[in-house]
Amino acid sequence: MRAVRFHEYGEIDVLRVEDVPRPSPGPGQVLVEVRAAGIQPGEVMIREGARHGRWPAAFPSGQGSDLAGVVVELGAEARGFAVGDEVLGFTHNRASHAEFVVVDDVNLVSRPRGLPWEVAGSLYVAGTTAYATVFAVDPVPGDTVVVSGAAGGVGSLAVQLARRRGASVIGLAGERNHAWLKERGIVPVAYGEGVAERVREASGGRVDAFIDTFGDGYVDLAVELGVRPERINTIRDWRAAARVGARTYGEGSAACAVVLGQLARLAARGELEVPVARTYPLEQVRDAYRELELGHTHGKIVLCPWQPSVIRPRPSPG
Repeated sequence: MRAVRFHEYGEIDVLRVEDVPRPSPGPGQVLVEVRAAGIQPGEVMIREGARHGRWPAAFPSGQGSDLAGVVVELGAEARGFAVGDEVLGFTHNRASHAEFVVVDDVNLVSRPRGLPWEVAGSLYVAGTTAYATVFAVDPVPGDTVVVSGAAGGVGSLAVQLARRRGASVIGLAGERNHAWLKERGIVPVAYGEGVAERVREASGGRVDAFIDTFGDGYVDLAVELGVRPERINTIRDWRAAARVGARTYGEGSAACAVVLGQLARLAARGELEVPVARTYPLEQVRDAYRELELGHTHGKIVLCPWQPSVIRPRPSPG
C-alpha cells in the first residue's frame, strides 16, 4: 500500500509517500481502507521535532489520526463491525495517512447515512477538541462567549457547539469569514489591533467565557476583558494558561468514540457544519501541509487516499 512517511525531523520536504507492507489486524482490531483522513497543526509540530520530549518519533514515522473508510478485514475477537461496514474513527499510532490502516474496534463508529467522507474523515481531532473546549467553559443561556480562530478547524465547530448551548457567541476571524459566521448566528469581530475595544462594543461590555484556539496573546486578552481564569480555555498557549490559571482542555479531554459518534450524528442531521477547505490526493500531501501551514484556511484540509479508479485485491475476512 501507499503511506506517508518521514525519516527525519524537518520541514515539509521530509514527507514522502512510499510503498509499505499492508498491515494485518490483531485481536480486537479491524483493517480499514481509508477514504478520507484529516490533517492537523499538531502533526506539523511532531514532524518538525518540536514535540520530541512528549511525542518522540520512531523513524520511519507515519502520520495521521483521523480517518473514515470501509472495513476490509477483521482481527480475532473484533466486535461491532463486519467487512463492508462504513466507519469513522481514529488511531493513536500515526498511521491514517495511508491507503489502509489498522484500528482498534473501540475507536470506530458507524458512518451515519449522508455524512460525506471528507467530513467523516476529518471530524475526530477538531470535533472532540471543540467539544472539550466548550465543556471547559460551560456556557449557559445568557452567557457571552468569545472564540478566537473562529473560522479554523476547531474554532468553526466550537462556535456552533457554544451556540447550541444557548450562549451568545462572538467569533474572532478575518473579514472574509464574517458572512459564514453571521449565517450561523455568530457575531463576527475582526482580529488584530484594537480587538479588545471591538469585543467590548460587540458584547455590550460583558464577556463571560473565552475559548482560545489560536494562541498568540488571546489568554491575556481574555483576562483584559474581565473573564475569570476558570472560564478561559486555550488549546495553544499553555504557558499563559499556567500563568493566569486558565484551563487547557483539548482533544485528549474528550477523545473517545462516544463523543465522536454524537458529533457525527449532529453533522449528518445538518445540526453541525464541518467546513472542509480542500481535499488532496495522498500523493499531494506536501501541498496539503503547505496550505495548512499558511494558517488561514476556513475549516479542515483532508487527504483522500482512496482512488475509485484503482482496483485493489481485498483480503478475505479472517
